[in-house]
Amino acid sequence: MAKAAKSTRKFAASGRLKKTIQSRKKHQQVLKKVAGRRGAKGKGNRSGDAQENDEDEEEGEGRKAKSAKGVKSVDDFLGAGFMESDEDEDMQPVDQLSSDEDQEEDDENENEDEDDDGSFSDIDSLADETKTHLQDLSSLAQKDPEFYKYLQENDRELLEFGAHAQDQDQDQDEDEDEDEGFDMDVDAGEGEEDRLPVLSGDILRGWQKAILEHRSLRALRKLLIAFRSAAHMNEDGQALAWNIDSSAVYNKLITTAFKYTPIVLDHHIPYKTLSNGKFKPPTQTRTQKALQKLILSYFHNTIHILSQLTEAKMVVLALGESARVVPYVVGSRKAVRAYLKKCLELWSSGEDSVRIAAFLAIRKLASSTDESIMDMVLKNTYLTLIRSSKSTSAHTLPSINLMKNSASEIFCLDHAAAYQHAFGYIRQLAIHLRNSMKVKTKEAYKQVYNWQYAHCVDFWAIVLARACDSQALVERGGEESELKPLVYPLVQVSLGAIKLISNSRSYPFHLQIVRSLLHLTRHVQVYIPIPPYILPILTSTLNPSTRPKSSTLRPLDFEVQIRTPQQYLKTRVYTEGLVEETAYLLAEWLGSKPVQGSVAFPELVVPLVVVLRKAIKAAKSSGKNASGKDVGVVKGLLERVEESSSWVEQRRKGVTFTPGMLAEVEDWESRVKVEESPLGKYIRVQRKTREKRRLLVEKAREGEDEILED
Repeated sequence: MAKAAKSTRKFAASGRLKKTIQSRKKHQQVLKKVAGRRGAKGKGNRSGDAQENDEDEEEGEGRKAKSAKGVKSVDDFLGAGFMESDEDEDMQPVDQLSSDEDQEEDDENENEDEDDDGSFSDIDSLADETKTHLQDLSSLAQKDPEFYKYLQENDRELLEFGAHAQDQDQDQDEDEDEDEGFDMDVDAGEGEEDRLPVLSGDILRGWQKAILEHRSLRALRKLLIAFRSAAHMNEDGQALAWNIDSSAVYNKLITTAFKYTPIVLDHHIPYKTLSNGKFKPPTQTRTQKALQKLILSYFHNTIHILSQLTEAKMVVLALGESARVVPYVVGSRKAVRAYLKKCLELWSSGEDSVRIAAFLAIRKLASSTDESIMDMVLKNTYLTLIRSSKSTSAHTLPSINLMKNSASEIFCLDHAAAYQHAFGYIRQLAIHLRNSMKVKTKEAYKQVYNWQYAHCVDFWAIVLARACDSQALVERGGEESELKPLVYPLVQVSLGAIKLISNSRSYPFHLQIVRSLLHLTRHVQVYIPIPPYILPILTSTLNPSTRPKSSTLRPLDFEVQIRTPQQYLKTRVYTEGLVEETAYLLAEWLGSKPVQGSVAFPELVVPLVVVLRKAIKAAKSSGKNASGKDVGVVKGLLERVEESSSWVEQRRKGVTFTPGMLAEVEDWESRVKVEESPLGKYIRVQRKTREKRRLLVEKAREGEDEILED
């Protein structure tokens, strides 16, 4: 007996020999099943009749099929029916996914990937069945010319079925020869990595040509097998089909897989897009069943490779192209759950371009006609947003605002579905507020006075403002949104949060809530009584108990603060900033359409004018008054309010209707242009000034200040 080579003994000693033998045996069993299937087509009338019966059922022919008792087609076994157990799984919230469940999902995905290459033989069998079908049709013209003529007149699609497949097969002969040697090495062990075929640019270009010219399924199968090798290239214990030793070929391969896969799928199994923007998955056909395993493998490999890509451009490409494949995988809850989890992770942590691409992918998932997927997306999107807003600073605030605006768009895709979630989460805010009002402890107050609570109020204000906007109401033909009834409870919760604590350190939190309510007022055109919650801040700052002390601290940015730092209390810089911010927000409320555009504006502002005049007079007479700058800001606002009051009185002089004639009142108010009022002009100047200051602060923060440059 010949002595084994040293390399063979070393490979056997490593313990990988047994694994390699088992994997090869497993692959050989799959090949035997495929070979048996192909051989069964030419044996007897029994299996042939079963095949004919399957084709008749799929094509919807009216011909009577013969009986095939006791025969189970290989199509039934390889038709991906074993995947149905994953399709009915419910998705758990993101924060409830335990580490054990994640590990179980990873193990399942790995097991699926190991069998991918063997299951892909359905694609080749589909092409072989097409050839047999064409041969049967050609012989039909001689055996039964009358029936053949009937098909020509009534069902041309059946006669032309698979006509393009012959062109594909002829074009793929060269590729078949190239890949003939690696099919048996798909499940090769780690020790045979050097013996794997090397993927070259010429092979890749051949696949591209076949896909572009013929939408070849065989070329797609080979492309996605190579794509799987790229996704798991540097992992231990993975059975790969190709060795990729060039970074250029690697990048070209994954780019080709991302861009070409949706094209082929859309050609062979297109899906429908409804008028409301939602999509319906493709119908269950023989081609769709044969491709299902291939599609799921590609989808899981895409999710896997998203964790490895570091270049933002490639991540954006992967997200954009994978979103086009979403309609083909919505039947698998495990695939949807994994994809949503990865998209939410990128949406909450990537750079802006990646966040937008992830949001578009999430919106594609939410566009499914499956209501359970919509609920899954809404719930986990909100939970991800809340977790990401726990800590807020000047650097993270733009990203959080981007997330709130994009998430609000998803919630506005289906108002009826969003209502259930919005109602529950607004009620949750009310419960936190009620508990804090009852207990009245420092820890209870922290349940409300935190960034997450402030961002929740602001998020729901954005959602309701977008859903109930006056312009959107016109586009819907005057039909009110299902979310409109939630405006009142949100306003009540917000005003209750402002009243919870009234000390000076909580003023920034109050201003955060006021900004959210102002946004809601501008878009929904609803009157919200904000002055009773702003005027106490303004009057107490104008008439402090002690004289403000000088400080070298920089001005406090109220947009990124919910609690005043201790060193800012009773300082001149804090009181000046607080007066300026409060006066601006009060002017924004006065200049809004429900207030400035009201026919009763002169009467509405009487209490406010009285309070401001009294505060200014007290500040001037007190020895511990605020600075002249603070008094000047409030006095300037008061003058604009009085001018706007006269402006409204001048326009209602010719009014002939009474207050009880509501239709005439609404018609008059709709014609008022608030931007032309003295308050409207004042607010426009203030906005430009604040925007210019904000840009200067951002430049200074990024080190772009011209003063600092050489």
